[in-house]
Amino acid sequence: GTLVGQSLQDVIRPTDGTDLRRIAVPTTHGEAASHNVRREDRCSLGLRLARTSIALPGTDRHALILTVRDVSKQMLEKQKQDAIYRAGLEMGNLAPDEVTAMTHDERVSLLKDQILQLTQEILGYDTFEIRLLNCETHELMPLLEFGMDPEAARRRLYAAESGNGVTGFVAFSNRSYLCADTKNDRLYICGAADARSSLTVPLTIRDSVLGTFNVESPGTLSFNQKDLDFLTLFGRVVASSLNQLQLLAAEKVTAATENSDRLRREVAEPSDEILNACTWILERYIGHDPDVCERLHLITDRIRKISVNVGSVIPAPESTVVMGPSVINRPPRKALQGKRVLVVDQDATAREDAHNLLGQMGCEVEAVQNATAACAMLRNYHYDVVLTDIRLSDANGYECFRKLREINSHVPIIMMTAFGYDASHSIVKARQEGLKAVLYKPFRRAQMLDEVEKAVTTPPPG
Repeated sequence: GTLVGQSLQDVIRPTDGTDLRRIAVPTTHGEAASHNVRREDRCSLGLRLARTSIALPGTDRHALILTVRDVSKQMLEKQKQDAIYRAGLEMGNLAPDEVTAMTHDERVSLLKDQILQLTQEILGYDTFEIRLLNCETHELMPLLEFGMDPEAARRRLYAAESGNGVTGFVAFSNRSYLCADTKNDRLYICGAADARSSLTVPLTIRDSVLGTFNVESPGTLSFNQKDLDFLTLFGRVVASSLNQLQLLAAEKVTAATENSDRLRREVAEPSDEILNACTWILERYIGHDPDVCERLHLITDRIRKISVNVGSVIPAPESTVVMGPSVINRPPRKALQGKRVLVVDQDATAREDAHNLLGQMGCEVEAVQNATAACAMLRNYHYDVVLTDIRLSDANGYECFRKLREINSHVPIIMMTAFGYDASHSIVKARQEGLKAVLYKPFRRAQMLDEVEKAVTTPPPG
């Protein structure tokens, strides 16, 4: 029926106690007031009251026009935006005692519960899936799904332009994708059994893709640009929370690594001294007192075991979930792990640097200060490679090279030198007899690791 002549109270019929006959009316021209009321049909209605003054033609009198607009849609959008903002403050927000008390897997589990709850409460979605990108393999690893087909949830997907569904394309292109009709979409691969439309956005931090957020619906044309905007906004909140967890994991790995390096530095020199002393004594008792030799071998074995254990105190990764760029302490060099390296140098700094750089890669590093000690070590123990300086207190580089070759003709030898003139021509002479490489001090990390890796992986001649 007609609304003319009816009061606003009778037209709106609030059920929440609001009396529209007594609400404050804007007092100045252009001013507006907003109100939210609950109606009989249980829906919320947003009202915007605006006041406009007009002059009546031919008189000096003015009339007042009070307009009322239904802004429910805008208010709901604003409420949703506010809810997403609050979710950003709450999601993944842990107290200091919770950070220290919870493992990484427990923090991930808590975040998944929060994402599930907020996705359903704020966005109203009941069929969705979140995957995280492994930047090394480009595989999209499942993190959280609800309402998806079990086979689809287990499906292996990769960030690729084609062949990996909408999710793979979004991760590859870093662009959102709205699928209006799954039956007629070239990229879509079945996610939920009854899905007829889908919406997928990338989860990004500083333009770097962390993963994807995919939502599906049983109706065609179920999503529009507003849905895309809200999911993108919520996706930023999710990505930020995931990034925080990644930073916490990285911080823990970094702290453990620094502790391991510090322990390695503190243990290296006394361990070397004990090994050198045991070897010196061992050479004098071999063939004379088997019991003493056996005890000395036991001591050297235990010292080496302690050194290896100290170098491996970094905990294993707590989670199989890979979030964005993997939290890798250092690029692994599997070819170096477990290789035993003998370093011969009278410079304590060079010995310490070799311990640190090679020890970080899993090498068992032992160091001596002169050629005599180096020969004793090589006579009694196996080494995968020897690094020797060209200037030693009891021999030049070539003389040391020759002595080591007489003991073991197959062990790879690398010479070390500071920049300067090689008066003894040790490097030139040794190159003619099979010198593997030359390292210049101070060591450059990549060069040192590359040369040692080549030395231990190249098969001996003949």
